[in-house]
Amino acid sequence: MGGYFGAVSKRDITMDVFYGTDYHSHLGTRRGGMAMYDPETGFNREIHNIENSPFRTKFENAITKMHGIAGIGTISDTDPQPLIIRSNLGTYALVFVGRINNQDTLVKQYLAFSGGHFEEMSGGRINSAEILASMIDQKSDFVSGIKFAQDAIEGSASIMILKEDGTIIAARDKYGRTPMLIGKDEDGHSISFESFAYEKLGYQTEYELGAGEIVEVKADSIKTLSPATGKTCICAFLWTYFGYPNSDYEGVNVERMRNLNGHIMARDEAAHGGVPEVDHVCGVPDSGIAHAIGYSNECRQDYGRVFVKYTPTWPRSFMPMSHEERSRVAKMKQVPVTPLIKDMKLLLVDDSIVRGTQLRETVDFLYEHGAKEVHMRSACPPIMYACKFLNFTRQTPERDLIARKTILELEGEEGEKYIEEYSDGRTDRGKALRKAISEKLGFDSLGYQNIDGVLEAIGLDKDSVCTYCWNGKE
Repeated sequence: MGGYFGAVSKRDITMDVFYGTDYHSHLGTRRGGMAMYDPETGFNREIHNIENSPFRTKFENAITKMHGIAGIGTISDTDPQPLIIRSNLGTYALVFVGRINNQDTLVKQYLAFSGGHFEEMSGGRINSAEILASMIDQKSDFVSGIKFAQDAIEGSASIMILKEDGTIIAARDKYGRTPMLIGKDEDGHSISFESFAYEKLGYQTEYELGAGEIVEVKADSIKTLSPATGKTCICAFLWTYFGYPNSDYEGVNVERMRNLNGHIMARDEAAHGGVPEVDHVCGVPDSGIAHAIGYSNECRQDYGRVFVKYTPTWPRSFMPMSHEERSRVAKMKQVPVTPLIKDMKLLLVDDSIVRGTQLRETVDFLYEHGAKEVHMRSACPPIMYACKFLNFTRQTPERDLIARKTILELEGEEGEKYIEEYSDGRTDRGKALRKAISEKLGFDSLGYQNIDGVLEAIGLDKDSVCTYCWNGKE
């Protein structure tokens, strides 16, 4: 996924950009970067690898040397950012969140007519932010260039540009797949993916960009350069999993949505006699907890924390070098509360089930500590399609998604004609899918929230929410 934060002010804004960017660390695991602008010294920038160390620890020394009245930062799950570009549009820094699926085509088209070049990274890849910049620079102004780039790419791109006059141009993806909000304090403005990031820094929400909207942000003003397109398709997974609990998107709070989602899931299961009698309903930390609390309250069965994460030394799993080491780290973080597990019937609620690898280990972990039964509920429908907009499941081929993999095992390629039936737990194919996954992962029962339930919990018009990973519809 990835996140971004920017600010422009009458005062030095370096620490705001540092903390605001750090508050997006839950959205990415690969790179962190900041670019600052000072009227006297110009641009200064830092980029660090954060795969095995938090953003904060990598930048604590760097920020003592950085300063400026405007800045942008990013937690990137893809390529190094921000880039500083010198072009016909001037010198500027750029960050973006999204995904470009047709990179090779765009690179070939650019090289064919421009006579220019790209810096090639290891592995032969070209930085996605550099591709965006090359497209923006093909036009005579930033607005035309951003719109040209967003129209040309297959995928999505929400963009922030820090100009050499200290202003920031913020452009939300043309379908609004990611949020972009502006906060205000007495000295200036901030732009953020997560609303809580600027609220913690003393800013109050001033404005939320519409899909495709482009604005110019200065310390004392916000100016619309290109209005919203009117067509929004924001990612539903922001509420289900990615988003931080105290953030709001399109006016809908993440924690409230998750709690309501759990209520709806239990309500609908109870209507069909599907809620098992258990000793504890449990949330799979961390994003499953609010869903589980809602589920527990609705079905009136005790909520219990049957295991906790040990976070003082391992606040995140990061990315150790090998799969074996990643598994070991995950197990070391997971600490059982044995009296709540031994001889107990448990129902776990997780935000989603992607490949199922970690859930298999979690179930084994609970049985090793004496659980009598383990039931599983997913707070969203079966994931049937790899996301092509925001890098969710980017490292998981479609046929490695446990739902798709199980369909192939049940019915071969013929089964892919009936994905909609397999998604629906009321159909024979849907029941067969859930039974097969339960047997594979060791559950006593398995249930998924349905799309209608998720949309009810979000509360927005269904046509303004992206559900591609569940139903393949854009």
